[in-house]
Amino acid sequence: MLNVYLGKMDEAIYYPPTYFDNRYEDEWITDKRSVEMIRNVDQSEVISPHLIESPVLGPISPKELSGGVKTLLLMLFDDTGKVFNASACGDNCAKWILKIARKKELTINLRHIMEFGDDEFEIKILNTGNVVHNMLEFINIAGMYV
Repeated sequence: MLNVYLGKMDEAIYYPPTYFDNRYEDEWITDKRSVEMIRNVDQSEVISPHLIESPVLGPISPKELSGGVKTLLLMLFDDTGKVFNASACGDNCAKWILKIARKKELTINLRHIMEFGDDEFEIKILNTGNVVHNMLEFINIAGMYV
């Protein structure tokens, strides 16, 4: 299930991309789920753990991936129990956050109203304890906190 704390959360990792740069492991980059995320979000192809081909930047290292992809990879692989500020992600990461939360208990911090799409979902708002199932329900609560 996806748990979301809305608004400022002191214990959350505020800027996940920097944390990623100092934490990621090579196998994170070549995992099939990572390859798919990187292709979808950054439109880039993983060549090896140290080389990604970007259509905009050319050959890059994992440290040059977008902040959104770095944050998603932390959500997927970091098992320290850290909470990441998902506002480092664009709305194009929302479907991936929901996918990750279907496979594991995931808690994130949001400081903006993320667009989770038109499909039904299940998100527990930690500020209130409510479980929301669509964007209207999410916005009605999120609007009070962000």
